[in-house]
Formats: sequence, C-alpha cells, structure tokens
Amino acid sequence: MRPTLQLLKRSVWKGPNLVFQDLPQVIQGKTPPTIKTQARSATILPNFVGLKFAVHNGKIYQDVYITEEMVGRKLGEFVPTRKRFTYKMSKNK
Repeated sequence: MRPTLQLLKRSVWKGPNLVFQDLPQVIQGKTPPTIKTQARSATILPNFVGLKFAVHNGKIYQDVYITEEMVGRKLGEFVPTRKRFTYKMSKNK
C-alpha cells in the first residue's frame, strides 16, 4: 500500500508542506517505506519522524531518514545539489 501524498501551497510555517492521506506506520524492526518527493522546500513536521524520504537533488533521488533534530527544517537542506569542486593535478605541465 502506497501512501497518497498531497502538496499544499502554504503550511503552518509558511512554506510548501506535504500532507499524507494515510500516513505509513513505523513498526519496530521494519524499515519504513520510501516516499519520493521533489518538494525540497517542504518543512519537516513532527509526524514525519521515523519516515524515509527520497528527495530529488536535480539529478537523482537521495534517501533521507527523518529524526527529531530535523523537525522545523526543510527537506532540501539535507540533500546537496552540487558536487564538491577539487583541482586535479595534470601530468602535462
């Protein structure tokens, strides 16, 4: 059974928010189902604790497991959109 997901324009904390029709229950010993979303600006609410989201970074979906410390922040804060830049030494100098 897949949870149905709805994106609202405004939320309690003035930002897009994800609302579930039938929220998956977190059962001890079982991994929660992954919920795919592209709403990086969605605020993490207290009822999301224990769930796993697959957040889109512009190229792929990266898994984020929600903990209590993440409540009140945005989903996109935990999935970087850019790779680190490093200089590579070349042999032809």
